[in-house]
Amino acid sequence: MSQYETAVARYFEAWNATDPDTRARAVAAAWTEDGGYTDPLAAVTGHDGIAAVIAGAHEQFPGFEFRPTGLVDGHHNTVRFSWELVSAADGSAPVAGSDVVTLAEDGRIRTVLGFLDRVPTA
Repeated sequence: MSQYETAVARYFEAWNATDPDTRARAVAAAWTEDGGYTDPLAAVTGHDGIAAVIAGAHEQFPGFEFRPTGLVDGHHNTVRFSWELVSAADGSAPVAGSDVVTLAEDGRIRTVLGFLDRVPTA
């Protein structure tokens, strides 16, 4: 597994952690202490802020899981990938997006710039 695929796997572990303690550990493993996450709905820095955004997604979409779509692409310290939010109950995926990630020297995420490609209309 490449450094890019490893970083993205850690990213999804954090986003799919529903237990607060597990989520906190996963966020710390995936992001640097001063790491950030920005998308059209959020702009946060630090582990607590990132964990709060993830918790909010689980509150809004209980029983859903973030899954990668397509290939992970990277060069230098930058990674891009796409994802969707999938219901465990019926397989629907009302939300999808693409992210561009900058990695720190230790392979953890320094920044995420997220784009929402599909969102529910109602």
